[in-house]
Amino acid sequence: MLRVAVESAAGLPKKKLGSPDPVASVVFKDEKKKTKPINSELNPVWNETLEFDLKGVPLDSSSYIDVIVKDHETLGKDKLIGSANVSLKDLASSQVKSLPVKNLALLDENGKNIGATISMTIGYEPPAGAVTNTQDQLDGSMAGGEEGDVTDGGGQGTVTSPGEPGQKLRPRTRKRHNLANKPQDFQIRVRVIEGRQLPGNNIKPVVKVHVCGETHRTRIRKGNNPYFDEIFFFNINMLPSELFDEIISFRVYNSNSFRADCLMGEFKLDIGYIYDEPAHCIMKKWILLNDPDDSSSGAKGYLKVSMFVLGTGDEPPVEKKEQDNDKDDVESNLLLPAGVALRWVTLRLKVFRAEDIPQMDDSITQTIKAAFGGQENKKNLVDPFVEAWFAGKKLCTQIIEKNANPEWNQQLNLQVKFPSMCERIKLTVFDWDRLSGNDAIGTTYLDLTKVASSGGETEGINYKSYYTENSEMGFLPAFGPCYINLYGSPREFSSLSDPYEDLNLGKGEGAAYRGRILVELSTKLDGKADKSVEEIPSDDLLVVQKYQRRRKYCLCAVFHSATMIQEPGEPIQFEVSIGNYGNKNDLTCKPLASTTQYSCAVFDGNNYYYLPWANTKPVIAITSFWEDISHRLDSVNIILYISNHLQTNLSALKSAVQSKAPDERLVEIWLKLINQLMEDISSVKIPDLEGKPNLTALDIQMKLLRDSVLKNIMKGAKHLFEEATDVNKCLSIIEGWLDKLKQLAEESQISMPDVIIWMLRGEKRVAYTRIPAHQVLYSSYSEQACGQFCGKTQTVFMKYPMDSKKGLKIPIQLRVNMWLGLATEEKKFNHYAEGVFKVFAELYENQAQVLGKWGTTGLLNRSKFSDVTGKVKLKHEYFLPPVGWEWEGDWGVDPEKSLLTEADAGHTDFVDEVYENETRLPGGEWKLAAEPYTDVNGEKVRGPTEIECPLGWKWEDNWTFDGNRAVDERGWEYGVTIPPDDKPKSWVATEKMYHIHRRRRMIRPRKRIPGAKTAADDTGDPEGWEYSSLIGWKFHRQQRSSDTFRRRRWRRKMTPADRVGASAIFKLEGALEVDVESKGDEKGSKAEASVKQFGANTPTVSCTFDQSYAYHLRVYVYQARNLTSLDKDSFSDPYVHVSFLHHSQTTETVRSTLNPTWDQTFIFKNVEIYGDPQSLAQNPPAVVMEIFDSDQVGKDEMLGRSTCIPLVKLNSGMDGSPKLLWEPVMHKNAPAGEVLVAAELILKAKGNDTELPLVPPKRGEKLYMVPQGVRPVVQLTAIEVLAWGLRNMKTYQLAPVTSPVLVVECGEERVQTAVIKNMKKCPNFPGNVLLLKVLLPKEEMYTPPIVLKVIDHRPFGRKPVVGQCTISSLEEFRCDPYATIAEVAMSSKVALMAASPRDLHVNIDDGRQHLLEEKETVDWWSKFYASVGESEKCRPYLDKGYDTLEVYDHELESVKQFMGLTDFCNTFKLYRGKNESDDDDPAVVGEFKGSFKMYPLPDDPGVPPPPRQFIELPDSISQECVVRIYVVQAIDLQPKDNNGKCDPYIKISLGKKSIDDRDNYVPYALNPVFGRMFEMTCFLPQDKDLKIAVYDFDLLSRDEKVGETVIDLENRLLSRFGSYCGLAQTYCISGPNQWRDQLKPSQILEQLARWKGLSPPRSEDNGNTLSFGGRLYCLSDFEANKEIHEHLGPPSERIALHVLRTQGLVPEHVETRTLYSSFQPTLPQGKLQMWVDIFPKRLGPPGPPFDISPRKAKKYFLRVIVWNTYDVVLDETSITSENMSDIYVKGWMPGMEEDKQKTDVHYRSLDGEGNFNWRFVFGFEYLPAEQLCLVSKKEHFWSLDKSEFRIPPKLIVQIWDNDKFSLDDYLGAIELDLQHLINPAKTPEKCSLSMVPDGTTPPKSDQFKSLFDQKSVRGWWPCYMDKDGKRELGGKVELTLEIVNEKEADERPSGKGRDEPNMNPKLDPPKRPETSFFWFSNPCKTCKFIVWRRFKWLFIGLVLLILVLLFIGILLYSLPNYISMKIVKPYN
Repeated sequence: MLRVAVESAAGLPKKKLGSPDPVASVVFKDEKKKTKPINSELNPVWNETLEFDLKGVPLDSSSYIDVIVKDHETLGKDKLIGSANVSLKDLASSQVKSLPVKNLALLDENGKNIGATISMTIGYEPPAGAVTNTQDQLDGSMAGGEEGDVTDGGGQGTVTSPGEPGQKLRPRTRKRHNLANKPQDFQIRVRVIEGRQLPGNNIKPVVKVHVCGETHRTRIRKGNNPYFDEIFFFNINMLPSELFDEIISFRVYNSNSFRADCLMGEFKLDIGYIYDEPAHCIMKKWILLNDPDDSSSGAKGYLKVSMFVLGTGDEPPVEKKEQDNDKDDVESNLLLPAGVALRWVTLRLKVFRAEDIPQMDDSITQTIKAAFGGQENKKNLVDPFVEAWFAGKKLCTQIIEKNANPEWNQQLNLQVKFPSMCERIKLTVFDWDRLSGNDAIGTTYLDLTKVASSGGETEGINYKSYYTENSEMGFLPAFGPCYINLYGSPREFSSLSDPYEDLNLGKGEGAAYRGRILVELSTKLDGKADKSVEEIPSDDLLVVQKYQRRRKYCLCAVFHSATMIQEPGEPIQFEVSIGNYGNKNDLTCKPLASTTQYSCAVFDGNNYYYLPWANTKPVIAITSFWEDISHRLDSVNIILYISNHLQTNLSALKSAVQSKAPDERLVEIWLKLINQLMEDISSVKIPDLEGKPNLTALDIQMKLLRDSVLKNIMKGAKHLFEEATDVNKCLSIIEGWLDKLKQLAEESQISMPDVIIWMLRGEKRVAYTRIPAHQVLYSSYSEQACGQFCGKTQTVFMKYPMDSKKGLKIPIQLRVNMWLGLATEEKKFNHYAEGVFKVFAELYENQAQVLGKWGTTGLLNRSKFSDVTGKVKLKHEYFLPPVGWEWEGDWGVDPEKSLLTEADAGHTDFVDEVYENETRLPGGEWKLAAEPYTDVNGEKVRGPTEIECPLGWKWEDNWTFDGNRAVDERGWEYGVTIPPDDKPKSWVATEKMYHIHRRRRMIRPRKRIPGAKTAADDTGDPEGWEYSSLIGWKFHRQQRSSDTFRRRRWRRKMTPADRVGASAIFKLEGALEVDVESKGDEKGSKAEASVKQFGANTPTVSCTFDQSYAYHLRVYVYQARNLTSLDKDSFSDPYVHVSFLHHSQTTETVRSTLNPTWDQTFIFKNVEIYGDPQSLAQNPPAVVMEIFDSDQVGKDEMLGRSTCIPLVKLNSGMDGSPKLLWEPVMHKNAPAGEVLVAAELILKAKGNDTELPLVPPKRGEKLYMVPQGVRPVVQLTAIEVLAWGLRNMKTYQLAPVTSPVLVVECGEERVQTAVIKNMKKCPNFPGNVLLLKVLLPKEEMYTPPIVLKVIDHRPFGRKPVVGQCTISSLEEFRCDPYATIAEVAMSSKVALMAASPRDLHVNIDDGRQHLLEEKETVDWWSKFYASVGESEKCRPYLDKGYDTLEVYDHELESVKQFMGLTDFCNTFKLYRGKNESDDDDPAVVGEFKGSFKMYPLPDDPGVPPPPRQFIELPDSISQECVVRIYVVQAIDLQPKDNNGKCDPYIKISLGKKSIDDRDNYVPYALNPVFGRMFEMTCFLPQDKDLKIAVYDFDLLSRDEKVGETVIDLENRLLSRFGSYCGLAQTYCISGPNQWRDQLKPSQILEQLARWKGLSPPRSEDNGNTLSFGGRLYCLSDFEANKEIHEHLGPPSERIALHVLRTQGLVPEHVETRTLYSSFQPTLPQGKLQMWVDIFPKRLGPPGPPFDISPRKAKKYFLRVIVWNTYDVVLDETSITSENMSDIYVKGWMPGMEEDKQKTDVHYRSLDGEGNFNWRFVFGFEYLPAEQLCLVSKKEHFWSLDKSEFRIPPKLIVQIWDNDKFSLDDYLGAIELDLQHLINPAKTPEKCSLSMVPDGTTPPKSDQFKSLFDQKSVRGWWPCYMDKDGKRELGGKVELTLEIVNEKEADERPSGKGRDEPNMNPKLDPPKRPETSFFWFSNPCKTCKFIVWRRFKWLFIGLVLLILVLLFIGILLYSLPNYISMKIVKPYN
């Protein structure tokens, strides 16, 4: 007995009106029981017990119950609220007797949580005698065992699939790096083709596909093997990184079922998985459906799908529609990650604990506690829990309140199918909030691809196929135990909302450390975890203890320079932290010397500001404690060391290949690369793991993997070294190695956090940078295992957190030297340290001025002594040196230079300013104000007479007023003072009566005297005071009258007591001890004091360099190309700021160009750099170039940034000048052009400047040019320009472009065309050819681009630039001018236009008379199908030897050999300047048609120039043409209707004309066959753009455009490839392939000869031979084994055509054009197969057009005769308890369910035999060519059109048992595919289930035959039904199947059933046994056969009994009478 006590539900959702009336029902094994409904209640309590009788069958482990909660309706059907499923596995195993289920979540029909829960208890009593089935549990856990076993091969768990043991996995490569990280358009197409072996009987499956919140469903089909063939489009606009984590889910539902378990199976897959596949697609793969809830169940059927993801510019792959031969072989086409059997695994994620979680909650409650004496502790204001998310499943740990270092110690069991299609586990730590939503603390990802290996990684490396012995190196996901670090927004808590919150959710790079979590991941195969969250046993907690052992690490960073600051402001400080150590706002760690001193930025004299550290560099030193994971980081560093070497050499090799270096040089670089690689791998070994701490399973696997990959690369390198010949082929192999090495260097178990440097401005965090710890880590293992930048100076560009501008502005550029190592190895730091380290304690003495006296009285809230910020009170006595340090000397005053900012620091020119103020009474006289002279803010300053010129400066001019402002003519501005203010808020330039205040700005410029000593060099105040007018950051040295505040710095030096060397600074941990005892006046506790003084009294460390080196820097900026245009006129005015450390210079501005040539050398004469020149040479600072667009109005805009590493020369003897190279320019992380630069840095020897390079030549006064030897070598070059015309010019400033000219610029030269007089009439240029002579570099890589500008002539002499274009690669236009007579780009048409009209007698009637109207079975489609290779659709055609055509699967322009049809002239798009939205590409505003030829000119003017290239051009006039457009069919259109379909039709526009084919729309089709031909006339070149659009027909709303394609007809007409009309294969004068060109082949050939400069073709021998171009051609050669048919023309034309076809002209073709829409301009919307013919009218009429109307389906009839059945299951028991069935047979063809037919009933079959002799007749439309049935029917009764479906012809036959008073019983069915018909058995005995394939084994080829070939077949087939997933035979049926066409059906008619005409064959009524009848209608037979047969003896006995009883009765009746008579004897 199973008892379910339904207790209550909670949180049911409200209805629109009122509350629901909930009723709960429980379903167990199709038995359903309900509770009573409860009226209008959201939290109902039922407390009812429902009992289910188990009928003696015990529960098994797959048992479950469904709980469904519905809203009770008195009328109509109850509405579903939610449902849930409870597995009874635990009860079945008899571990428990009752199962309490509390708060089980209810789900809606889509499986989404509705937020409601239900509670109940389930009790179970096993039936008497039932054994508790523990075996059942084993079966459940072993279910995966058949699918793939885990073999233990040397500790390697390898998962093999059953078919191919040890089948390899392909390593997956990520192809995502080239996608811009911005939201962009994607299109996901999913095609659901068919299902196979779906479970259940008589089901109606429907598939739902869910992607990114959008769901599409297929139509409902019937049967277990449904055929859908539907395609769904999902259009998405989102970030690629987010999209690739989204999931596609397929769910198959049974639409028949109203129960909650109608979900039959599902499958999920990452979109990123598809994107990483080749061509971003998965084609025709079977996916395995699973039950998402029950892991132990096997496959729930298969679904065949295709999926692809299209990004911008991706071509959709072509799906071949050929018949799948492999379609039944499900196994080999299963979509699994590369052929491994899917199995359930449990990913066991152990979450142990977390550390350093930041404060997330307000401390209000805590402060209240503190007020009542509780201890305030801000650190723990956070309630953390961890959420793990994988493949759509989410699990959470418990919440631990008020704890920043929580210990969860829980294991999360994620059930997944493995290998999974999803790749990342997302771990987020949340802070639980009672009231508001939970806040994310930080997010991290565990990438399974990095913590597991499929064993295929090592393979891709092998060159040819060198396999290692042990390349089967797979391992399952494993990770840790190891800490994972979380990064996100800065830790400081504020109660306001966090602007950087998104960083905590894993979007963008985290800017700060936010704690870390200790986790371990392991994988358990098979079996399902009992609980999804369980506690970790204490043994495991002990094991993980050893992974938490910490060691002390020391980090030192020396800041060498901070430059490129854009604007000055408050002083700047840097903070370095690793984890929480060093974070100055964090109170949990000891205070450390982790911040630099504050310093103010100084102007560098040109553009940027820098921090003036000079020879005293700030130093920070941090100690921290982390796990020792050196073995991991050493391996990473070693592999990075190898890959960096390889990368450097590979770049050198690539640039050598690019610059076309000589072969010897290439070989030299190549050998260096291979040798270096082999030497690196052989000499540097990855450390062994023996005895290392913190070893995890993943470490061991990674070590094996890395070793084997390196071994393989080594082998490959040896092989290349010995055998390689071609450098280019090697490049891709070497790049493959580099990728492999980079993959190996990814280590996921890095528990040491990144080093984070923050820049603080004042107290505010501004910018940050993150440096992975391993890059600066010292290793004692080997030099190569040290980090790349360990102890080396690196350049760091800092970033703004969550920078919306994507790095447009750099906050600051740092040069910093870092060293990180174990404290035990800190002595090694001395070896790396440069300079002398000094440590000071410091404090500031503050004073204020009150009544002219300085003292401490007016300090307000400041102390007498404080820290630099003035906020923390200090005293000299507070300080005690840290342990191991001692004082050296006493406290002394030592002013801080770098905090004093004079306004003029760094400037060479400066303007002093003073405001003169006057006041008056309203209407009175102006008088000097109370404070006559102030600054701009109204603060008092000295007057102009008191201001003296500082030392080192000279005045340029006298004091004047500034008139360049909103002032009157004397410089005054006026205002009104409104109390309580003492000065006006706003100023105006005109005087009114009510104004009472005015002021003017007095200015006086001064200039620095070069070389003079300046005031900055003197010491300032002798007592060391620095002054300020307000308490703030701005201090200066000289006292001014307005100063009210002063301070001075006291310092005291410390030295290490016991150690020598720089490493002593690591002992400075903790603040300087505060001696609180000496503070008598403080009442507070010691703890309080230390918190208050926290961080302020950390010692300051600096590093002093005694020697600086002077360097001489030269930067050569030559030119840039392809910059972005930011001005409205399509150009920019670029200039460059060149910055090197704290120096910068600026180039001149080049006006209106995107390809500026600056040709400038910048000389930085004295660059002071501290530090060792040798280390500088290894790692020189970069030269940074920022390119700006100069704007007359407004601010200059940034165009991009580029860097260049200078060539360092340490001694003058080093020869070699640097080589100019193109460096990429980046703008917002995207490429924005290139700049050609080089730089050299030369160390100057003391004293003499002699050995510097020569000073370059000057241009103008100050500009140096790039010197010879660096600048490119040039040569005089001719550029011929063919300027043909302009097309499609858009309006400019709302007026059309009417009279344009074209300007061509290259280098410094320019040339322009004549004006086009009338754009409308003829948009071609009058003079077509121009010549430019330019000095161009010989090296291709340096050539400047050609710039085209179109200038319009407007009224009033305006000449605006209306379009421009830059042609950057000139290589393709280079030619040899002396080649044989140039093949002039001329087309056949063009030549005829130029030819005299006498050639034009075209004989059209040629041979018309013998055109017999033959009845052909061939049509144009036969030709089309013959050409695509679908031979079964065109059978008679090929046998006749007719033509085929070319079918291109892309545009004709994309066919390589036709050069894009731009051989006569190319089309260049013209652009116009900046568009308003930043993201898009610039707008196209027109097209230029033209071409270029380039060739070198002789240097000697005496030599004659080479011949000109563009000669004999066609007339550039306009001409009328006939255009025929043939549209064949469309492929994969984007659906536009809600039903996922489209009703497409064609719309064509050409010039002003358009054709709308709306009446001929094709309903409900995504692959419509149009078969339409349109004819139009047009004038070329005006109407050159032919637009063919596909629209979607809508009855009510506006028709939507699906997409369109544009064809340039002018190019087709002018091209010499003859693309105006393709050449047929044969010359036919009649028949289906009649010649359609205007010219005969012989005429075309003559023209061809003329332009190629050959003698005209001569034909001899009656045209059977022909000589052309010096060759003799014979007709017999061409037509040797061809069929000669009656349509062919004369031999002379035929041979001319054959010769033409050898000349590379365009053949007769169909092209496939992609459709695009403006809605998603970059994504294809489908394809169109079509072609175009163009015929100029002046050449006479063209031939007849082809008829391409689509084929019609043929009518066929399927006649099925049901003869007999056998062995039918006897389903009923009669009154007389016999087993019997009333059998009848039902049949239909799928898709035509409304034509179901059934036989009569064979009643009372006692032995399962039935006799029918019954005929079914099914009429159907069939396309023999496609072997599919065409079904036309309205999908819904409201549909307008019939939908057409194409489905495979199948027949379904079912056997039923007839019941008069209840539903008929289903006994079995078979589905027969008429194309692949199962061969029947000849006798019923041989008929069995083994005849029906089960889909797992591939069928034998002779098992199937096609009924269409056989015409008729008779035999026995088995019918079966599914029971619990197994097939059971339900009976056998004998059928005759026959297919007849319409004609045969008329000749040999047959009726349905046994109706007339009952013939072919005639069916007699069946000879059924007499026992077969219906009892109700045959009472006599009932008596005879049922009653008599069964009760015969009973009847006879009864009769005898009655007779006897009668006899006795009569006896008894007559006996007394007789006796009395006997006694009385009356007659006697």
